[in-house]
Amino acid sequence: MATQDIGLIGLAVMGQNLVLNMANSGFSVAVYNRTREKTEAFAGGPAAGKAIEATYTIEQFVKALARPRRIILMVKAGAPVDHFISQLQPHLDKGDVIIDAGNSFFGDTDRRCATLDKVGIHFIGMGVSGGEEGALKGPSIMPGGSKEAYGIIEPIVTAIAAQVGGQACCTYIGPRGAGHYVKMVHNGIEYGIMQLICEGYDFLKTGLGLPPEQLAKIFQDWNAGHLDSYLMEITAKILAKTDPETGGPLVELILDRAQQKGTGKWTSQNALDLGVPIPTINAAVEARILSALKNERENISRTLTGPEPSIGEDQQEWIAALGDALEAAMIISYAQGLALIKAASKEYDYAIRLDEVARIWRGGCIIRSTLLEPIRAAYELDPQLLNLMVSPHFAGALQRLEGPLRKIVSRASAHGLPCLALGASLGYYDMYRRERLPANLLQAQRDFFGAHTYQRVDQAGVFHTAWDEDS
Repeated sequence: MATQDIGLIGLAVMGQNLVLNMANSGFSVAVYNRTREKTEAFAGGPAAGKAIEATYTIEQFVKALARPRRIILMVKAGAPVDHFISQLQPHLDKGDVIIDAGNSFFGDTDRRCATLDKVGIHFIGMGVSGGEEGALKGPSIMPGGSKEAYGIIEPIVTAIAAQVGGQACCTYIGPRGAGHYVKMVHNGIEYGIMQLICEGYDFLKTGLGLPPEQLAKIFQDWNAGHLDSYLMEITAKILAKTDPETGGPLVELILDRAQQKGTGKWTSQNALDLGVPIPTINAAVEARILSALKNERENISRTLTGPEPSIGEDQQEWIAALGDALEAAMIISYAQGLALIKAASKEYDYAIRLDEVARIWRGGCIIRSTLLEPIRAAYELDPQLLNLMVSPHFAGALQRLEGPLRKIVSRASAHGLPCLALGASLGYYDMYRRERLPANLLQAQRDFFGAHTYQRVDQAGVFHTAWDEDS
């Protein structure tokens, strides 16, 4: 019987939790997975007794859905999405909706929207942030596609999203790939903030030599104050966790080789395409790549030497300065990501509202933070804001915080403690605030070797100089 409100394909943990969220929110759900065993295990386990119908063929799955059919794909980005679209399409009718809730590249979503629109099938690219827990209890949801298609799924996605202040952390982002674009940049900001926290942890542990229990307490205190955020919260919990076998800090037994799935790299690549500077996010991507050179680093550490990393003195002063430095750098990471979304919205005609983006990031998502409410307010007050850093609230904050950021970057560099993202944040701030940069010399160099010409500050027009000739 075609009675199920919505269907979902892909029963990995995220998919299962999203299904349970929908069922717990009062919706009936049909499910399908490529492997029958996983469907049977889910149906007989977590889904037992709930309004969840297990199906074992694509045809059976589609027939279980009420019209217009609403189908969520929770599968790996790339070819698997196209595979399931091709499997579903012969069984669908005009007006049905396919929703890709994975971390797909926004350009692929643009393409799929255009292709399916020709046959009257709606396609939505829907960013979902919050991890496994968020999928079950309420994620931040970023849907992009046609407004008509969003209207069809709105009652469900707003019901299952996280709630902050009586509002769902879900909104219509914009046409075509807008939702996946915003999710991509969300992940880029996430990369930046995670790397900033890691550099702060290294400063405390290696530079100040603080014991594990004190590290956890510092992050707990920060999370209870002006650095209140999900990533700060989980960092405190990670640092407090002991290994049951050794009794020591579990984090110290984890290999220092970070992995990545590509969304941070896509953010950096797209920013370069659009000519938008995001050095904190780029530094975070590069830091992960550097961490992956584990064998090289082990060998080189015996050859290349540096200063003594121990800072030692005035611990409380340095802890306070580091907290302020992290706040400044996190503001700058958000500023870079939102500037990129602003530029992309114009370039791709997405018409994205940055105040709404900040609003739905306040709950459920990985980068949720106490900073997001003033960010939302800044863009509500001035939707055309050039950069978050120049809003009155954040300009004032950065004036107060840039001193500690300078102090931390300087001391970390002096003691050989890597601060790739902290340093990039300070560099971005200093370059953005400067009226005149040394790019005049750079342009002269380009003109010297390539006759690329230059402009003058005192005359209109374009100029070229034969630099080797006598004046």
